[in-house]
Amino acid sequence: MPTKNRIKEYAPEAYYHVYNRGVNKRTVFLDNKDYTVFLSLFKRYLSDEQSDQYNRSYEDLSSEIKLLAYCLMPSHFHLLIYQDEASGMTNLLQRVLTSYSIYFNKRYQRVGPLFQDTYKASRINSDEYLLHISRYIHLNPQNWRDWEFSSIDFYLGNKHAEWLDQKPIMDLFENKKDYHDFVADYEDYKRSLEEIKSELADH
Repeated sequence: MPTKNRIKEYAPEAYYHVYNRGVNKRTVFLDNKDYTVFLSLFKRYLSDEQSDQYNRSYEDLSSEIKLLAYCLMPSHFHLLIYQDEASGMTNLLQRVLTSYSIYFNKRYQRVGPLFQDTYKASRINSDEYLLHISRYIHLNPQNWRDWEFSSIDFYLGNKHAEWLDQKPIMDLFENKKDYHDFVADYEDYKRSLEEIKSELADH
């Protein structure tokens, strides 16, 4: 019988926290190029840039799904997404993870699955939980302010990208400093962060 993580029924117009790690907890991002390639796939599927240097075309999924926040760590990744269409998350992640796995296996001369089974996706049902998830994602690295491979710099106004939509989160704050202070205020919400980890483990 298939496990509950193999059969997924996703809702349209809904927020999700998406998580996955390397198979056997292996490292899936070995250097800066790996991180960059992974992120470039979101750019290709979620912006006007639908082709690469080899003129390979990519489907534009920006009307189906939005990427709100992300953090890539050596052995795993976290995404915060909003999907307009029920199939948006599946369409995007199948393409990104398959393309990245092909790239990774070719570069490092390996075979077999790269990621651990099917990604986990937890639906977000309130603004409060949405904020907690955005902070949880950005706080993954200990040096979160300086971690190059998360979306924190976009939230603090240091970067901008067409394929990343901070508006649903930032509309809940007066300004960028308020969001920074919210993320930095780790101790007051430590219990909430641990509850998120527990909730992910159940999916």
